[in-house]
Amino acid sequence: SKFCSFKPIYKPDFPCTIMSSPFFFQTNAIKTSKYNLFTFLPLNLFEQFQRIANAYFLFLLILQVIPAISSLSWFTTVVPLVLVLLVTAVKDASDDFVSSFSRLIFVPFNRLRSEKWMDVQVGDIIKLENNKFVAADLLLLSSSEPLNLVYIETAELDGSTNLKVKQALTVTGEMGDCIEKLAAFNGEVHCEPPNNRLDKFTGTLTFRDQKYALDNERILLRGCTLRNTEWCFGLVIFAGPETKLMQNCGKTTFKRTSIDHLMNVLVLFIFGFLAFMCTVLAIGNGIWEFQEGSVFTAFLPRPDGVDASFSAFLTFWSYVIILNTVVPISLYVSVEIIRLGNSFYIDWDRKMYYPRSDTPAEARTTTLNEELGQIKYVFSDKTGTLTQNIMTFNKCSISGKSYGNELRFLYLQKTEKVDFSYNPLADPKFSFHDHSLVEAVKLEAPEVHNFFRLLALCHTVMAEEKEEGNLLYQAQSPDEGALVTAARNFGFVFRSRTPETITIVEMGVQKSYELLAILDFNNVRKRMSVIVQSPEGKLSLYCKGADTIVYERLHPSCSKLMDVTTEHLNEFAGEGLRTLVLAHKNLDEDYFREWSTRHHMASTTLEDREERLDELYEEIEKDLLLLGATAIEDKLQDGVPQTIEQLSKANIKIWVLTGDKQETAENIGYSCNMLREEMTDVFIISADTPQEVHEELRISATKSISSRLSAIYLYLTFCAHVLISHSIHLLLEQELLRTACMCKTVICCRVTPLQKAQVVELVKKYKQAVTLAIGDGANDVSMIKAAHIGVGISGQEGMQAVLSSDFSFAQFRYLQRLLLVHGRWSYLRMCKFLRYFFYKNFTFTFVHFWYAFFCGFSAQTVYDEWFITVYNLVYTALPVLGMSLFDQDVNDRWSVQFPQLYSPGQLNKYFSKTAFFKCVLHSCYSSLVLFFIPYAAMYDTVRDDGRDIADYQSFALLAQTCLLITVCVQLGLDTSYWTAVNQFFLWGSLAVYFAITFTMYSNGMYLIFTASFPFIGTARNSLNQPNVWLTILLTSILCVLPVVAYRFLLIQLCPTINDKVRVLRGTVQGKITVGEKGEIGTGRAGRCFGVVVSIRVVVGVEVGIGVGVMAISGRSPSLSLSFSSVSLFSSLAGPGREK
Repeated sequence: SKFCSFKPIYKPDFPCTIMSSPFFFQTNAIKTSKYNLFTFLPLNLFEQFQRIANAYFLFLLILQVIPAISSLSWFTTVVPLVLVLLVTAVKDASDDFVSSFSRLIFVPFNRLRSEKWMDVQVGDIIKLENNKFVAADLLLLSSSEPLNLVYIETAELDGSTNLKVKQALTVTGEMGDCIEKLAAFNGEVHCEPPNNRLDKFTGTLTFRDQKYALDNERILLRGCTLRNTEWCFGLVIFAGPETKLMQNCGKTTFKRTSIDHLMNVLVLFIFGFLAFMCTVLAIGNGIWEFQEGSVFTAFLPRPDGVDASFSAFLTFWSYVIILNTVVPISLYVSVEIIRLGNSFYIDWDRKMYYPRSDTPAEARTTTLNEELGQIKYVFSDKTGTLTQNIMTFNKCSISGKSYGNELRFLYLQKTEKVDFSYNPLADPKFSFHDHSLVEAVKLEAPEVHNFFRLLALCHTVMAEEKEEGNLLYQAQSPDEGALVTAARNFGFVFRSRTPETITIVEMGVQKSYELLAILDFNNVRKRMSVIVQSPEGKLSLYCKGADTIVYERLHPSCSKLMDVTTEHLNEFAGEGLRTLVLAHKNLDEDYFREWSTRHHMASTTLEDREERLDELYEEIEKDLLLLGATAIEDKLQDGVPQTIEQLSKANIKIWVLTGDKQETAENIGYSCNMLREEMTDVFIISADTPQEVHEELRISATKSISSRLSAIYLYLTFCAHVLISHSIHLLLEQELLRTACMCKTVICCRVTPLQKAQVVELVKKYKQAVTLAIGDGANDVSMIKAAHIGVGISGQEGMQAVLSSDFSFAQFRYLQRLLLVHGRWSYLRMCKFLRYFFYKNFTFTFVHFWYAFFCGFSAQTVYDEWFITVYNLVYTALPVLGMSLFDQDVNDRWSVQFPQLYSPGQLNKYFSKTAFFKCVLHSCYSSLVLFFIPYAAMYDTVRDDGRDIADYQSFALLAQTCLLITVCVQLGLDTSYWTAVNQFFLWGSLAVYFAITFTMYSNGMYLIFTASFPFIGTARNSLNQPNVWLTILLTSILCVLPVVAYRFLLIQLCPTINDKVRVLRGTVQGKITVGEKGEIGTGRAGRCFGVVVSIRVVVGVEVGIGVGVMAISGRSPSLSLSFSSVSLFSSLAGPGREK
């Protein structure tokens, strides 16, 4: 919502206040809209005129009101400028205008009253009801649920629809819904200043002479929704702009495509070129006035004080007005329309719709579509992106013995599942096949019981039991849910928890453990611990975490067990399983009492709280005793190997960035077809010092070069791969990138979220390549924002990645369609549009330039003023938009089948500075033909009745008709895919031109608006002459003939990969087969470049000329040619070989 919602809230008549450090508290009123009713017009116009093109046309409008300069009417500039400004303003207004109102509800409570959100103040105690939004950042005081729990949905914050649990302090929960107690609440809150950290809160509550630590578990953030909770009360901590939701509403970095950057350069060049042309014509006017101007003074007297030099000065500005069409005022609006249309194609693509979760693909931005067709590097997360992020407990290692190995024989012989019927609280969906583990549990082996007891106690899962024995776990991560479910089935059932206790059922006996401390997990610690006291009074610390982290804290007596467990961990990781190590220790009561005092002091301080707590955690988490390790399976998503293979053929390099172990990452690499068995050179960079890293990189680079020199074909086909370990932050940037870019695939393991973004920035910094990052979790947000294109997968880890992304969908396999189909089409369409747009505008403008040499450089226009006004807005607007929205060189099936078609976009083949200058040269030739052929044809020409028709108006009509037909024919040549819409736009534009021309040049229009429509009768007098139509035909043919010849010879002598694939779209005599690597053949004769082909193939060629002829004449292009299949198809054998 752009404006704050006017929702009802309930607060006491005498709101309580809080004590905090001296600070000016904001009101709860929020306004995030850019405009209002009064500021919209001035602000929007100010923003639009910051564009150079718009400001330039405003400058032209000012020039046109000066009679001494302007030779054009004001409407030739006003009409297109106003239309462009109006379309943009409507778009900006629709994006900004959102209103949300709701009626006030008065509640008949004794001392509660209804208020608008905007009237809430810091220190108010407010009441929230079920399914209501949280109005401000609140300290939870009490709730209707047992143990003062509340359930909230954070979809507005992070996109996650999973319910999260918050819990009030016991001391405030005792107040319940007693209004008298709540109104008398006089607690003192000290907390951190406003910030944007959604996952962190630091504060203390002093109440009844006691100090209590406040963290994120006690805070309800604005934007959350209360669920499954009848009511709750909260104290307003932050309001309005100071809430964490609004603190996160900072300006997002605006991403621009490479075409946008190129366009900025080209527009500057166009301005320079315009100034050059105007200067040449001004000099010409000065020379002409000096040599010939005196001859005309008899009937064209000069104003006093005007000489040749001053006339040249005025002429310069006159030609700035006349040649203004060389600056593309409508370009930006047209580009936005094209991008919007191509975004809709992504949203509407049923082949990117995931029915299981009812999730369609979504283009969350409309400014980056064509950039999808130029991706060179893809950076991907592993968990939830390549894998399903649905965890199942598969194996474990307990006290040196591995369990779960029966799975490897599961497909060789039928193995019965373990029967958990002896456990009435077991989850029926859980399956396990190793019966020996159940036997160990039943034999009450102490190590096994301790192992599962740890899994049942050391977690943050919340249990919900609506029916007796029917437990539903609310886990913050799928890993925790899988481990707690495993412990539940093996007899250690987590039943419930309070802030002070955890209740579990151990082998049928319910026990309540006192929860003394939780040592939280974070990305730095990579471990979690709990300290509990058993019913027998025994103090224990249970810890689970990453192997490298936990191993550093083990007691020396565990060295042998650690070696055996490490072997098991390597086996698990080799199978692609996610692993955790479990450890525990018993605590001395006196030591823990003293440690607990220090822990309470550290947790209630506001300064350096995290650092002090980390020191205490390090102190107590040492000399641990190893229990074992868990292995959880996270299966690959459907279609991941095939997608990666297709993208590799498109010459897209894929880097996987994951926090998993090296062995796990390597196994996933083999599963995804990123690594293969024949790839013998796998370089592992895992040193800890810069010197060692540099040495390993040097050795890797040396091996790469030697391999390439000794077996060049083998190296280019099976490039070496790099596995970068946790020392990524120490790597030498250029040395790393040089080595990594010699490889086809790079896998970075043990990386943090920040390091993921650093890897992306590294490639952007040195390679100048277009990058794409794809992920599904909050830990991928920094990487997604750092890349040129960010793609979010809506999976099991919430929607934070999606909310930060530019495009989103549900499965990784849709990435190949996003890039190879939508990305390539968008880039191709945009490039065709730009080439044609510049061609038609430069051709239009250059005719004025040549005409200047025949009109004494007098700044007279070639065309009718109305034609100048509507040329870009009416006559040529829709045909080029039709091509830019519907054109495709090949259909989506061929685009995916031949991913090599993607490589020209990576090399900027379709539009670049070179392509732009080719357009300028093409326009220069066309304008010469369009001016001199009609000029020569009209020179000393008479009608068939003997009357003279060689007047200015007839020539202007002939020139503009030739121009419009020529650019329409050129559009037909550029169009590869014809639809009914394209045909309607093209022929409709020509029909509209003639209809408008005959109307404006009619007697009636002249009689009504004599000054505005002077071309009376010109159309009917000129267009009924055969020589005029012959001139139009000759001019059009001469304009397009070189283009047709050039394209035909190019296809014959130097065909691109697009031409070869389009050949296959024609009629092929013989059966075409597609090999493993996308090679093409016909199934007969010899082998060449790994492709089975016949000796000669007769094909139907569908080239640009053929399509153009088909569009105009209605005949199908069927040019039968005989090609050598070796020369035609050989370069398709390897990706990226563009000719």
